[in-house]
Amino acid sequence: MDPEDVEALGRSFAAGEPEAMRTTYQRFAPLVFTLALRAAQNRQDAEDIAQQVFVAAWRSRSSFDAERGALGTWLVGITRNKIHDLYEQRNRSRRNESAVAEAAQGEALPPNTESHVLDRVLVLDALGRLGSPQREILHLAFYGDMTHASIAERMNLPLGTVKSHINRSLKKLREAMAVSDATS
Repeated sequence: MDPEDVEALGRSFAAGEPEAMRTTYQRFAPLVFTLALRAAQNRQDAEDIAQQVFVAAWRSRSSFDAERGALGTWLVGITRNKIHDLYEQRNRSRRNESAVAEAAQGEALPPNTESHVLDRVLVLDALGRLGSPQREILHLAFYGDMTHASIAERMNLPLGTVKSHINRSLKKLREAMAVSDATS
């Protein structure tokens, strides 16, 4: 596409013309996906990012200003933000998983003190309150030592759903442990 066509596409996109969305996707999806794949190093995450970019772009199309920059540049900016979100989510997941792993390791130790027994009871109670499929997903992640992708495949769930269940479940467990620390 020549620069004039890209400019016209940007104006049509901002105006909300459905054909402009289709053309924008066809023109820029390979770039967005490539950037996402390089950053995520995982095809599923890259596909998720690419989808999020185009959904976010379409929803916020009225904020696109062709006078301030090209449509492709704007999409790259959205892609960078979504990649950043992925990194933040991964960091949160690692912290949550570490917290639960530390709590779970405490279960394997001989309960020689009252606080160990209390912690163990609280963790088991919190796990029991999670319900299905969250409890099964955490069990596979920590006791089965399975990756998120493996769990998603085994449980026939989307990868994003598995990650969301793990994040929410770990947050609930962390909150339950925080309450127990506050009451001890």
